[in-house]
Amino acid sequence: MRDALQRLSGLTLTAVILGGCAGGPSLTREPSSDALLDQAQQQQGEEAALSRLQAADILARGGSDAQALGILNNIDPRTLSDAGRVRWALLTAEVALRQNDGRTALEATATLDDGTRLDDSQRQRLQAARGLAYGALGDHLQAVSMLLQAQRNSGDDPRYNNDVWSELAQLNAAELERLPNPDALSDGWLTLAQLRLQSSGDPSAFAAQIDNWRSAYPAHPASRNPPSELTALRGLQDQAVSRIAVLLPQSGSLSTVANAIRHGMEVARQSLADAGQSAPQLDFIDSSAGNIDALYAQASSAGAQVVIGPLDKEQVTQLEQRSQVPLPTLALNYGNSASNQAQGLYQYGLSAEDEARQVATRAANDGRRSADVMVPNNDWGSRVLEAFRQQWQARGNSVLNVSLYDPGAPVSQTVSQLMRAGTPDMLFVLALPPYARQISPNLQYYGVQDLPIYATSHVYAGQPAPNEDNDLNGVMFPTIPWELPELGGVDSLPYADVYRRLSSDEEISPSMLKINAMGVDAFELARRLPLYQALPSSETQGATGLLRLSQDRRFERQLPWAVFRNGSPAAP
Repeated sequence: MRDALQRLSGLTLTAVILGGCAGGPSLTREPSSDALLDQAQQQQGEEAALSRLQAADILARGGSDAQALGILNNIDPRTLSDAGRVRWALLTAEVALRQNDGRTALEATATLDDGTRLDDSQRQRLQAARGLAYGALGDHLQAVSMLLQAQRNSGDDPRYNNDVWSELAQLNAAELERLPNPDALSDGWLTLAQLRLQSSGDPSAFAAQIDNWRSAYPAHPASRNPPSELTALRGLQDQAVSRIAVLLPQSGSLSTVANAIRHGMEVARQSLADAGQSAPQLDFIDSSAGNIDALYAQASSAGAQVVIGPLDKEQVTQLEQRSQVPLPTLALNYGNSASNQAQGLYQYGLSAEDEARQVATRAANDGRRSADVMVPNNDWGSRVLEAFRQQWQARGNSVLNVSLYDPGAPVSQTVSQLMRAGTPDMLFVLALPPYARQISPNLQYYGVQDLPIYATSHVYAGQPAPNEDNDLNGVMFPTIPWELPELGGVDSLPYADVYRRLSSDEEISPSMLKINAMGVDAFELARRLPLYQALPSSETQGATGLLRLSQDRRFERQLPWAVFRNGSPAAP
């Protein structure tokens, strides 16, 4: 998951949060962090806390955020004067946000409410930090409200624009209606966000409305200094994607998945056309025969501006090892290489590794520090294990025991082996529903009660089954928005009309709806590729999650969370 502070472009809110916190260049040599920590061992009270705070500051400036955050978490801010407490709060919030630890960042901003003396500038910086913390925790409505409060109190400082817009873009129409609108600042932002929704995600249609909005709100900070995304959009009005070539296999082992992806694309395109929106033409090319260069030649001959595909992992690996691709391309899988080298190649898929990293972040934010892991003994399990382990250990946490289980073997055998090695703070599971349903009863049999269990979305079969899933009660998991419409209502879903058309089709199984959703998002991402080329920090709220680009043009998904209660998924 991308850091909250790293989403910013240009002058970042780090300057807002930490402004006035650190001094200028020192004329004397700064002690090392180790020396300061040793010194703190010989000190008491505020003196010791200040030495540790200075050590954490040095480590954070040197890029050792995990170590810095560990030190900051062990400082009792009550031992500090008001000035020291503010410095601790600002530094803790900034480092926690860089570590994707929204909960710690939010707790640090309690200085806003505990009677600590704050000047106006300090209050604004802490409000900004609180807004970013809410955003990192997925509470985008609260994030917008707090960031707007900070911007309002700062005299409409435009440095807030990128973050306000990023959080607004996560809200649906119903949530926008709940946003407090007391003045011209919030009214302008609200109107702009509503225009974005009304454009049905069409960058060209939205760009055409921006100038009218700026005429209506000439004094608004987003009019005087537009967010980066709006600036990029205005330069893309003549680059609308009107023709897309889709490389999918029509035979072979991937054809069933390919057909579901295709159906999602076609329904998404038809929904746009029926709404009177510009809908790119789709040319489907059979990728099961012919080499990749011949497929590109066919796409070029058809007049394609963008290519979707291939789906095959080996073909994607071949492409990402090139220096560039002939046409801007959205591959429907992730290659095996360490990084994507090919200019113009973007990668998107339903990666379980994304979910494993999100589980690690969520569990760490929930205060878990040690984990056992259960994954199948195959390549899929190994990749998911490694993704979880890297993210988990980057937060300074430990993996105690790992079980690479045989899906055909008794669950009791795997659980008994894990429990003999001691009890961790949590258990991370990668398993399909029939296997996952047996884990909690076996834990209870071995005397382990109330162990927090986190899983990937594969733990849920895609439709409520209270009788079968009752033994999953308490299990937390991330999943795509389309799999849990009951959490926010169908109208709040991304591409709600497309969801209604697909979910009402009795021939589509619940397990295939996720693949249909992938096709919908692939179609939407493909027609936005010019925007992502111009502004890689852009985000898309898709049917399969919040989609963001990594540094090597691989899309990562951020998913909403659910927990099983009474055998059915519910909001945590």
